[in-house]
Amino acid sequence: MATLKSLLAGAQPPAKAEHSVLTMSDDQIMNTIYATHVHGDEKFDVDSLFAVTENILQRATHLVDNVVLGTKTQQEHLDEKVPKSSFNPPSCTLKALSCEMSCKAPGEEIAHKTTLSILNKLAHYSWDAKAVLTLAAFALDYGDFWMLADLHSSDQLAKSVGILKRVPVVLKRPGLQKYGKAIVELNNLIKATLEVIESIFELEKLTVYDTKDVPALAGAMDRIPVDVYWAIITVVACTTQMCCITGDEGKTQELSPFAQKINVILNVLRRTIKLAYEQIDVIEAYRKLKKIFQTPSEVMEVFKALIFHKDAEPKLIDGSTNKLVSIDVLKKKDVLFFISSLEITIEEISILKPVYDGISKKDQHKIVWIPIVEHWTDELRKKFEVLRSKMPWYTVQYFSPVVGIKFIKEEWNFKNKPIVVVINPRGKVEHPNALHIIKVWGMKAFPFTKEAEDVLATKEDVMEDIMVGVNPRSPVVIKDDKYIFFYGGKDNEWIQQFTKKATALANDPAIKEARISIELVLLGKNEKGQDDVGILGRFWDKMESFFFSKTEKKTEPDAVTREIQKLLSYKNESGWAVLSKGSKVIFTGHGTTVMKVVDEFEKWKGYVREIGFEIIFKQYHDKVIEVNRPCSRVDIPLGVGKIPEHMHCPHCPRVMETYISFKCCHVDGALNSLH
Repeated sequence: MATLKSLLAGAQPPAKAEHSVLTMSDDQIMNTIYATHVHGDEKFDVDSLFAVTENILQRATHLVDNVVLGTKTQQEHLDEKVPKSSFNPPSCTLKALSCEMSCKAPGEEIAHKTTLSILNKLAHYSWDAKAVLTLAAFALDYGDFWMLADLHSSDQLAKSVGILKRVPVVLKRPGLQKYGKAIVELNNLIKATLEVIESIFELEKLTVYDTKDVPALAGAMDRIPVDVYWAIITVVACTTQMCCITGDEGKTQELSPFAQKINVILNVLRRTIKLAYEQIDVIEAYRKLKKIFQTPSEVMEVFKALIFHKDAEPKLIDGSTNKLVSIDVLKKKDVLFFISSLEITIEEISILKPVYDGISKKDQHKIVWIPIVEHWTDELRKKFEVLRSKMPWYTVQYFSPVVGIKFIKEEWNFKNKPIVVVINPRGKVEHPNALHIIKVWGMKAFPFTKEAEDVLATKEDVMEDIMVGVNPRSPVVIKDDKYIFFYGGKDNEWIQQFTKKATALANDPAIKEARISIELVLLGKNEKGQDDVGILGRFWDKMESFFFSKTEKKTEPDAVTREIQKLLSYKNESGWAVLSKGSKVIFTGHGTTVMKVVDEFEKWKGYVREIGFEIIFKQYHDKVIEVNRPCSRVDIPLGVGKIPEHMHCPHCPRVMETYISFKCCHVDGALNSLH
C-alpha cells in the first residue's frame, strides 16, 4: 500500500492557467481596476498640467522625427498651450510616478502590475487626471532626454548631464542605426497615446451635456476607466522601452500589441467625439431655433436657421422652372413648409396641387418642400429627384441632415408622416400642421391659419367637403333636402344585405308619402362594382383629418365630432353607415345595429311623418344599442401631429383605454406609382 508520503511526493501541483493582459476583456479590466478607485477626486489644476505635458511631448516627438528620420521641419508652427499663471505642478507626485515606471524589466505582466500600482497611488484622482499625471511623469523624462540631445553639441552642461542620461548611446551613429526603428515606433506610440488622453479629456469636458441629448456620450463615458488603463499601461511600456534603448543591454519591450490596442481605442474615441459634436450641434441648433421662434423677426431668417449649417449657401429649387434660386424669394412671404420623409406617395403630393394653383394667382404665399433625411445616399438622391419632379413649388436643395431636425420632430411633432407648417412673414407659426384642414377643405381653408380652422370647425355641414375628390370619376351630388346613406365595410354579404334593405326602405310608400328622398352611396366600390381601395382610402383619410383637426382643440367635442369618432371606430368592422341630411352628419352606426334598425323599419315607420325620419331613426337606434353596444376603438397614426393625452368614448362618459398597435398593408410606399 502506498504511503501518504509517497502519494504526496507523486502529486503534481495544479497547472496555473495562462493569463495574458493583452487578451483581457473590458469587463475583466474594469473589475480589476475599479477596486483601485476612490471617488474622492483629488483637486488640482489638471488642465494646466495637460497643457504643459502636451507642449513637452509635441516638441519632443517633433525633435525625435528631426533627429532620427532626418526631417528638417521647424517647431515654430507648433501651438503652445498656456497654463494658468497660478499653476503649481505636483512635482512630488510626478517624481514618484517616474520612479514607479523606471528601470522595470520588459514584459506585459510587469507592465500590468506597475499600472495597478500607479492606479493605487492615484486612487483619489479622477480617471482623466490619472492618465494626465502618468503621461506628465513620462514627459518629464522623455522631454528632458531629448532636450539634452538637442543641446548636446552646443552646451557643455547639457553634454555632461546627457552623458549621465546616456544620451550619446542613442545619438552616436551605431546607436541611431541600432535603435532608430525602435525609437520611431516608441515616438509614434507616444503621439497616439497623447491623442487618446486628449480625447478622454475632451469627452470629460462634454459631460456638461445630458446623455439623453447626446447619447454618443453614454457608452463612451462608461468606457473611460478601461481606456485610461490602456493609456497608462502603454506609457509604462514606453518607459520600459526607453530604458532598454538607453541601457543598451540588448533587452527590448515589445510595443506593437500596445500600439494596436491604442489605435483601436483612438479610432473609437475619434468617432465618438465626432458623433457627440454632431449631436451637440443639433441641440444648439434646437436651442437657437426655440429662441428665434420666441422672438421671430423674418421668415427667411427663420428658414435659414431651420435648414442650413452656417457655412452652407442656402438655395432653393424652383419646381416650375427647375432652376436654383436664392431664399430671398421667401422674404416677406407667408410660407407653407411641406415637411416629409422620402416615403411619400404621389397622392400625398397631389393634395397640395390645388392649393399651389390657388395661391399662385397672388404672390403672397409660397410652398417649400423640406425633405427630412438623416443619412443621404446615392439611392436616396435619385428618389429625391423623382419626387421633386412631381412638385411645381420650391424644394430645399440641401443634401446634409437638416439642422433643425430635432426642433421639427419635437416642437412640430413630425414623425415621418407629412405635415404642413404655416409661417407668416414675421417668422411666427400660424399653424403647426395645416395638412388636416387642407385635406378636408382645400382652398376653403385659406390662409390656412388656426383662425381659419376655427371658423371651419364650427360648420356642421362637412360631408360635401369630405366627399370632394374621394371618387373623382363619379362625384356625389349633395342637396340640402336629401338624405344620404354613405356606407361600406369589410363584409360583402353585409354590404349586399344593407343595400337591399336600405333600398327597400328608401322606396317604401311611407317614405315617399312623407316626401323624403333617400340616396345610397356605397364607398369602396368603383362604378363596375369592384373593390377600390383608393376611394375608401381617400374617404377615411379625409374623415381622420377632420377628426384630428377637431381633437386638437381643448374644448369638449361637439355632436358632429362625436359621430365622426364613432364612425372611425367602425373602420375595420364588417359594416358601417353614415346618415346625412344634405352635407350635415346626422348619425353614424355600426353595421350590426344599423342593419337591425333598417331591418325593423316596419316597427317604427309609422312615426316618420309624426316626428321626422332622422329623429325616429336615431331614437330607434339608441334603443337597439342599449342591448347590443359594440366596443369603441379609434386608431390614431403616429405621424398625424400632437396626439391627445386622453379621449372620451363617444358612446359613454368613460375615458378610453390607450393601446399601441403595429400595422403593415404590404404597400411599398413612396415609389408606388411614381414612374
